[in-house]
Order: sequence, then structure tokens, then C-alpha cells
Amino acid sequence: MDTFHPIEKRFRGYLPVIIDIETSGFNPKKNALLEIAAVIVEYDSNADLQITEHYSTHVIPFKNAELEESALKFNGIDPFHPFRMAIDEKDALELLFKPIRLAIKRNNCTRAILVGHNPAFDIAFLNAAIARTQIKRSPFHPFSTFDTATLGGLAYQQTVLAKIAEAAEMEWDNEKAHSALYDAEQTAKVFCKIINRWKQLEELAK
Repeated sequence: MDTFHPIEKRFRGYLPVIIDIETSGFNPKKNALLEIAAVIVEYDSNADLQITEHYSTHVIPFKNAELEESALKFNGIDPFHPFRMAIDEKDALELLFKPIRLAIKRNNCTRAILVGHNPAFDIAFLNAAIARTQIKRSPFHPFSTFDTATLGGLAYQQTVLAKIAEAAEMEWDNEKAHSALYDAEQTAKVFCKIINRWKQLEELAK
């Protein structure tokens, strides 16, 4: 049986959670959050990072949200399609926050830290949604993030997610890109690869 290794000491008490958000524009206060995905990463028995859980949901635009046609064309989302199975913004956040809180607890961490590709966008929309829905006790640090564009530039000399994935010898499907879950999972794989690669380099240097 694999031994469980809590991640508490690796990131100063933070649990990395990869988030990807699809929206109806670039303004977090005016444009709607339409799709959100969260991927939890934890140690395996060798203390290497791996994906352990993933969650995603479609979100109903909040009242009076602005829906920009160019953004919807880019991500291919029809906010009012009957088969989206979208849920209210507050329900969506609570759906994702529950397993994140459980993962924080079992890893002896204090809170989650958002990992994203150019995460300033994602954390701005996440914080705006938290404020709108008046959710208390967000599991995430309110402004600190880890950026895979920066890490990709360091490790693979690339900053575009698809280019980083190619350099890391990962598969990439352009047809699935700009789905929140697909992008979050690919970002999580990149993050794990870079963190595990650093660990290997540290071990070789000893």
C-alpha cells in the first residue's frame, strides 16, 4: 500500500490547486464566469506531485452580466444552451470549494494557492465571484499565485501553454483547448512536471 505524504512543507503550508476559468470577457466585475475547473495535486508514495482529483462545472451568468460576442466565439460557449447543465455561481464555487477544503485538511495545509497559466486573470474572476456570492472563508489565498507561464519560461524556454506542453513531450489537442477542465488538467500536468523535474535536479546535486 502506498504511503500518504502530506504536502504541507513543500509550499510553506499551501496546497497548490490548479484553476482554469472561461468567461464572457475580460472584466471580472462586468463579465460572467461561465465555466470553472479545479485540479488538486498531491504527493505520491515517492513524494512526486501527481493529479489526484479534478472537478468542473458550467456556470449560469450572473444577473446583468455583460456577454461579449468575441469572448464567446473564442471559447465556443453558448451561455444559454439547454444542455450546458449550468448551475448558479454560488453553487458552483461551493461545489469546488468543498473537496479543496478536504484536501487542504488531509495535507495539513493552511489554505490553497491558485496555480494557473497567467493566473492574474483567473484569480481576479474568482475573487469577483466570491465577492458577488458573499461566500465566506474562501480556501484560496486572496492574491498569491503560481504561474505556469513563468515556470514554463524557466524550465522549457516557452511561455504559451501549448508550446510548453510540446516541449515537455505532452500530448496537446487543439480541439479540446479552451475547455476549462482540459486547460486546467494540462496546466496541472505542466506544473507537476516542472516541480518533479526540480526535485530530480536537487537529488542529482546532492
